[in-house]
Amino acid sequence: MKTSRKISVLLALTLMLSLLSGCSGIRKMKDVKITSVGVKYFVPTSMKSGEGILTLGIDNPAMDFTISDVEGVVRRGERPLGYLTAGELNLKARSSETYELPCTATLAEGVSIVEILTLASTKDLEGLAADINLRVTLQNGMGKTLSFNDLDLKNLAK
Repeated sequence: MKTSRKISVLLALTLMLSLLSGCSGIRKMKDVKITSVGVKYFVPTSMKSGEGILTLGIDNPAMDFTISDVEGVVRRGERPLGYLTAGELNLKARSSETYELPCTATLAEGVSIVEILTLASTKDLEGLAADINLRVTLQNGMGKTLSFNDLDLKNLAK
């Protein structure tokens, strides 16, 4: 009986130490910052959609992790202009790098390609916002879906 209790205590201590040793990297996850956003290229695939590559400057003082299942909507005020889905992105630990994220964009109902081209030619991001959902997965397989609402695109593009 005493041996099984000692084994249980030893297992509990080992588990606790394992969790604590991994926590320093997890605490730094809140310090990950997007430093720049750009479009490498965009190719229309139809009158309502296209595919391209976003460039993201990311400062990651934390551990390696993966971003996946990216979905978002770009709005002007409350009116959706388009929807975005993106591929997977593996971020290196303790790095500040520019990453390329493959994505697909689809225009919202009632939005014309002419409206988007006009908006793009003026480069006026005033009043544009995005709502983004994505999944963050750590090396150990643990993950969480995060939501970011009302991201001001004018501030992100600076």
